[in-house]
Amino acid sequence: MSNHEVYQDPLVGRYTDKEMQQIFSDNFKFSTWRKCWIALAESQMELGLSQITPEMIEELKAAQNTINYDIAKEKEKEIRHDVMAHVFEYGTHCPKAKGIIHLGATSQFVCCNTDLIQIREALKIIKAGLINTINNLSKFAEENKSLATLGYTHYQPAQPTTIGKRITLYIQDLLLDLKQLEQIELKARGAKGTVGTQASYTELFNDNYEKVKQLDSLVSKKLGFEESYPTTGQTYTRKFDTIVAKILSGIAESAHKFAVDMRLMSNLKIMEEPFAKSQTGSSAMAYKRNPMRSERMTALARKLINLQIDFSHIHANQWFERTLDDSSIRRISIPQSFLLANAILKLYQNITDGMVVYPAQIKKHLDAELPFMSTEVILMELAKQGHDRQEMHEIIKKHSVDAAKSVKLEGKPNDLFKRLAEDQSIPVDENYLNSLLDNPVRFTGAAKEQTEEFIQKEVKPVLEKYKELVGKSNTSINV
Repeated sequence: MSNHEVYQDPLVGRYTDKEMQQIFSDNFKFSTWRKCWIALAESQMELGLSQITPEMIEELKAAQNTINYDIAKEKEKEIRHDVMAHVFEYGTHCPKAKGIIHLGATSQFVCCNTDLIQIREALKIIKAGLINTINNLSKFAEENKSLATLGYTHYQPAQPTTIGKRITLYIQDLLLDLKQLEQIELKARGAKGTVGTQASYTELFNDNYEKVKQLDSLVSKKLGFEESYPTTGQTYTRKFDTIVAKILSGIAESAHKFAVDMRLMSNLKIMEEPFAKSQTGSSAMAYKRNPMRSERMTALARKLINLQIDFSHIHANQWFERTLDDSSIRRISIPQSFLLANAILKLYQNITDGMVVYPAQIKKHLDAELPFMSTEVILMELAKQGHDRQEMHEIIKKHSVDAAKSVKLEGKPNDLFKRLAEDQSIPVDENYLNSLLDNPVRFTGAAKEQTEEFIQKEVKPVLEKYKELVGKSNTSINV
């Protein structure tokens, strides 16, 4: 059947990097199973198991990437066991070594160690995506650190901030995500036997526990890990999966917050995501510039946030040393979690590389609200001139209420300053009042300085630490 006759996962077909897709591909998975079997046999030989020879190891290595999926599929259909089906299939390429493949191991020797290798490699892509998103945002924050804009609380106009200062909020979230990712302890399951007691290996090495421990350590190092979990059941603890899932979910939370804000700013026409030259915003309304990438990022982030609960249930329901009900769902949820995180970070990078700001629209919103917000400054100026603060407050309050009614009920522009200038009982002129609008930065407090300090102290050290990753993340999107 063609690809158009059966369901195709959009995460693969539309949204993610080939590099991430390959990590969770059959070729990567089953060749890594074979890598595990090679590491096990080689370590057993090095520790003195005479039935394993260098010739066998060479045979295993030569066939590591030669996989006949038809043979494996037929064998699994017969015996209902995927690992033993691949042991059989591997043996068809290794006639001398087939008898020592998987020696002393349980299925989770290859499954768990491979899962951990996949997670390790996938996290590298996620880390690169985080670093490059942070880099994009930090450059944008620096460029716009002094551009005053209305702040919003409860999505109502509030004290002005700057565009750059607002961007630091998104960066800080990503730095927290990165910190959690950095704290992950990546360990192998190692060679622990059927229920974690290493009984089969103890038997193979004639009760020599030191060699059993060495086997576990040797295998782990050959698979690229410094150490293995000190204790396991049949599987490594699924608590590790929940930790990873929560980190990926945390990245989704951070991205979702940014994407929703971008959609709101797009509606206000103060900022937009990049818009391609030939992009169509709406099939019906040709003028529209929908924030489609931010909307997509919101949706994918929502899926990833919800997906992490799968891992909590898997861990909570792992009876004693292991039950099989974690197997089928992990085949789905682990790849999906990483593919979703990859898709989200691709979008995040793509959006933040070329965001558009509209200063005129920003000024329009400021001009509409600043007269109300500047009344405190006016009061302080009048008090400095020796006028009665309470008396001035009452006059300003009356005109503010009347101006607000005019805006809301009649749809007129905010004319508070005109009302104040025409009131002979309050000594302010219109030139002074309008000058307040010409310098909205005065209302932004230390936003500029905070932005500069944050980038210098918090962001630049991280970007310097990971400078080899900057520019090394795929930001292209298919749709």
